[in-house]
Amino acid sequence: MRSKVLKIDLTTYRYEIEDRKDLFEEWIGGTGVAIQLLREEMNPHVDPLGEENVIVFAVGPFTPAYPLASKTVAMFKSPLTNNLGESHAGGRTACAIANAGYGAIVIKGRSVKPVYVVVNNDKVYFRDARVIWGITDSLIVGRIIAEKEGGRGVRTVMRIGGAGERMVRYACVTTETYRHFGRLGLGAVFGSKNLKAFVVIGKGSYRAKDMKTYREVYSRIYDLAVKSDAMKKYHLIGTPVNIKPLNEIGALPTRNLQSSRFEDAEEISGEAIAEHNLGRRIACSHCPVACIHVFTLRIPYENEPYFYKTVMISYDYEPIYALGSMLGIGNREDLLRLLHRVEIYGLDAMSTGVCLAWATEAMEKGLIGESETLLPLRFGDANTYIKAVDHIVKQPNDFYRALAQGVDKASEIYGGKEFALSFGGNEMPGYHAGYATHIGYLIGLRHSHLDNAGYSLDQKMKEVPEPEQVVDKLVSEEKWRQVLSSLVICFFARNIYKPDIVVDAFRALGREITKDELMEKGNKIYMEKLKLKMEMGFDWKKLRIPDRIFETDTPHGMLRRDYIERALNYYREKYMDAI
Repeated sequence: MRSKVLKIDLTTYRYEIEDRKDLFEEWIGGTGVAIQLLREEMNPHVDPLGEENVIVFAVGPFTPAYPLASKTVAMFKSPLTNNLGESHAGGRTACAIANAGYGAIVIKGRSVKPVYVVVNNDKVYFRDARVIWGITDSLIVGRIIAEKEGGRGVRTVMRIGGAGERMVRYACVTTETYRHFGRLGLGAVFGSKNLKAFVVIGKGSYRAKDMKTYREVYSRIYDLAVKSDAMKKYHLIGTPVNIKPLNEIGALPTRNLQSSRFEDAEEISGEAIAEHNLGRRIACSHCPVACIHVFTLRIPYENEPYFYKTVMISYDYEPIYALGSMLGIGNREDLLRLLHRVEIYGLDAMSTGVCLAWATEAMEKGLIGESETLLPLRFGDANTYIKAVDHIVKQPNDFYRALAQGVDKASEIYGGKEFALSFGGNEMPGYHAGYATHIGYLIGLRHSHLDNAGYSLDQKMKEVPEPEQVVDKLVSEEKWRQVLSSLVICFFARNIYKPDIVVDAFRALGREITKDELMEKGNKIYMEKLKLKMEMGFDWKKLRIPDRIFETDTPHGMLRRDYIERALNYYREKYMDAI
């Protein structure tokens, strides 16, 4: 177990290393440890874009010991929601941090000039980044730093593009070109700290205490990952395999959720992209599945026939939904060009798509005009949306300055809140599957579909149960996911890392823990996160339910407001009163 915590102060350009074995024994790692470090290091009432905000990166005890323990947890105060921010990313980041000798890294303060920070095992270097500040393409930034710093195969380069520099509230941090700390605006926090990039080079190694038992457990996990059907769909097509089935059952948000079916779903499906545009599959470090699908796109040079620039960009279900069906874009090449533009700036694709979808409908309804948008926004018009993405980053007027703060802020100023699709301030994920989906967004502590998988619960239910039952199932799932995200297990592998395997995996590493103890830790971490969220000022009484979700059919029919309100009241009484 790596129990060292590296603390970096950008204001003073100093760092220190602490051994916090007690912290990791009590809170496992990942999410559990990050919550405690954030509480220790940060006043919960700070300005998210102020110097006092703190970033925590944390990994877990299974990194790099076991396959699929490949995620890094980032925790901070979100500039999008002004509340708890938590984002997970794959790639090489987790292994680099662990092999550098750390269980967690804390970044605080603000540099007076643009910098990027390099952690090379037990040394930390503060590099002048003024020459690369202003380069808006995050892919180019990553290439420049990677070539300068070396460490190929053992390092991670986390960086921002133009969106982070301009502090777009839903800017992301890109790592290893194809992975992201996507949701809730970590990129804007980087930008506010004048932090262009964060590099970790880890050259350590790992050896379990009981190698015989370790090899046996490792083989069980590996075989489940590659020899069973548990992970097959993620390797073959990836998460875009969801496009067609969700469309068929009427759960695919389309044109700002004015519909739940998209007539061109086949054209932008995972199968179609794999057939026509798939360039390669790659994997996160220490993962045998290779679920990251990368498309190739030829972009012609202007006035140069037969000359093309070829780009390679990763794609998943959520970016396809947000920039495809949500915007009415059914041409596959157009979708990929728009995704490429979002990618190079370092924007969260889901928030970007939802913001543009709201703006398009607001324009259709006459709430805003071209004097605000500067463009004739129309569903399906990818070329105009590409220009609108430029405006979100560059913010040439008050309208785009508002849109860069998220759909809640923009609709508060310009109207149209009834069709502004956000939950707890976080723009809507790509599922309209029923009651559990939307209750899950509302009560999930990140307001994410990944908090409790309500969308999955809806698809499994033949009949709609009582709202109290739905809430209890969602909370139970979210509590177990606190264990997984503290171990930093990829949620795609949640059906592999069942409690029995987790107990055996711990034993092979020299730590005894029971299933009951695991469940209790999940409960404690969940309650700690809920408590921190409330300390940051989250008011559940002000939680807005978007009207639009009651106006568009789901696989379970039209939703009723009183059902969801009853669920929220039950959640407040049972879980919030326990704090």
